[in-house]
Amino acid sequence: MIVNGFHVPRRTRNVRRSRVGAVFAALAFLVPALASTPSRAESKVDDIEVHSLAGSYLAGRIAGGMRDSASAARFFSLALEADPDNLALLDRSFALSLVDGDFEHAMATAAHIVKLDPTHRVAQLALAVEALRGRQYAVAQRHLDQAGNGPLAELTVALLRAWSEAGLGDIEQALDTIASLSGPEWYEVFKPYHSGLVASVGGDENASGAYFEEAYSADTDAIRITQAWSRHLAKVGRTEEALEVLAKFESVVPNHPLIEAARADIEAGRVPAPIVKTAQEGAAEVLYGIGSALGSENGEEYAAVYLRLGLYLAPLKPLATLSLADYYEKVGDSPKAIDVYASIPEGSPLRANANIHRALNLDDLDRTDEAIAVLDEVIVAYPEDVEAIIALGNILRGRERFSEAADVYTRAIDRIGAAEPRDWALFYFRGMCYERAKRWPLAELDLQKALELNPEQPHVLNYLGYSWVDQGLYLDDALDMISRAVELRPNDGYIVDSLGWAYYRLGQYEDAVRELERAVELKPEDPIINDHLGDAYWKVGRKREATFQWSHARDLDPEPDDLAKILEKLESGLVDKPDRAAIELRRNDG
Repeated sequence: MIVNGFHVPRRTRNVRRSRVGAVFAALAFLVPALASTPSRAESKVDDIEVHSLAGSYLAGRIAGGMRDSASAARFFSLALEADPDNLALLDRSFALSLVDGDFEHAMATAAHIVKLDPTHRVAQLALAVEALRGRQYAVAQRHLDQAGNGPLAELTVALLRAWSEAGLGDIEQALDTIASLSGPEWYEVFKPYHSGLVASVGGDENASGAYFEEAYSADTDAIRITQAWSRHLAKVGRTEEALEVLAKFESVVPNHPLIEAARADIEAGRVPAPIVKTAQEGAAEVLYGIGSALGSENGEEYAAVYLRLGLYLAPLKPLATLSLADYYEKVGDSPKAIDVYASIPEGSPLRANANIHRALNLDDLDRTDEAIAVLDEVIVAYPEDVEAIIALGNILRGRERFSEAADVYTRAIDRIGAAEPRDWALFYFRGMCYERAKRWPLAELDLQKALELNPEQPHVLNYLGYSWVDQGLYLDDALDMISRAVELRPNDGYIVDSLGWAYYRLGQYEDAVRELERAVELKPEDPIINDHLGDAYWKVGRKREATFQWSHARDLDPEPDDLAKILEKLESGLVDKPDRAAIELRRNDG
């Protein structure tokens, strides 16, 4: 639907994360993506029975395309019963079992794969991880010998080999293995970071600190490096420097719960717990770091494989768990995301964030009452934390419970105290809710406050400017604001539609046609934009084209109220009557 020219998807969660999103924005390091992924699934595969190789294979392909990994794995397993040595089927069954967390089946399939194809890198990697988990370091190294080809694989193999050497007690050899690794520039962040972790596990804090300082110099925004370097500084008594490192990170990613927890420890005179204590945890850190980076670069299935393998080695790593849940959320598997978010331990600093995301996914499944109950629990448990309050407001707004949402946003605004530029969205969303609840004076104040906090925010410029045009107020300023929003977002069909519709409301129909035609090119599937273009065509005498646009708008599933108006226009045409804004414009000009 479109509200005052600003497109609001049905049951949207718009900018649903601030601190919550910061958890993911701060994850690990950048690594080039291995592959792109299909679009988000709209539904899951129904329980169906197939009785042939071809049927099972096709059902698996369909389920995989819909991101239903559990069903896809089941269908490929059925296909394998008919053709057990089919490498293509084995490959998909193996990968999907890993993504779904079925390690027993995944490892058995990996062992079968490498018998048929010893060069299968991911299967060899999985078997190496299984050996590392069982402290069979020499076996792990034999599998790693077959798992490295290409920059990402070579990085993974070298770091895992180093951790296997550390597991054997050969810290010096582990450090040499990392030092000898050569490759792309982005290796130079991983190398000192893992060297520091290896040295720390080996008990050499001086060497560890030097490596962490080098890693921090290379990337001050990586959360794990920030944790490691600040912990070292605190351990050697450089408390103020440790707090400065944390403060610098918080200036980029405010209120990150892990950084807040580290700061609380250091301020209380405690040294935060080390990131890794064992070779298994170190190897898991390799897989987690690369997996979370792959997820940020749209290599989602590869990311899930790495994250699952990392959690196989170290099941209680909350950041890896959160990243895996985010993967399921990205691909539209809300039930799986809910389960993974729920697995974050109660005592973890990330538990509140996980519960907020769990609630948002419950709402995605239309389990809104459950979502609200989860958020209410978080709000009670963390009374100073505004994130759950904001999430509750977003859910209520998405459900068009605008008066309730406005009241919830007020609670959040009261909690934050003096507003900062980053708080613009709170006032924007509350203003939107006030406007939809027919409380325009309050809406106008909030939209102006949002614009004061973020003067170049295109959605606020668009919403406030369009609202003024719609009411015949401050027309010159309003048109300037919408035009500026278009300059900032020239390819946003909804904002371009606002400009076109503003021209229409002002009686400048030729200008309206020009902008609305461009808006339809940008968003051809939107019923309201097509409807607007039909109105503009009618006004300039292009009535046959107007009827075509209204017919197209009718077929694009508009909201019921909008559909009724479209059908009336198809029956009787557009009633020619002066627009309120145009009358006001003439009044102002006279």
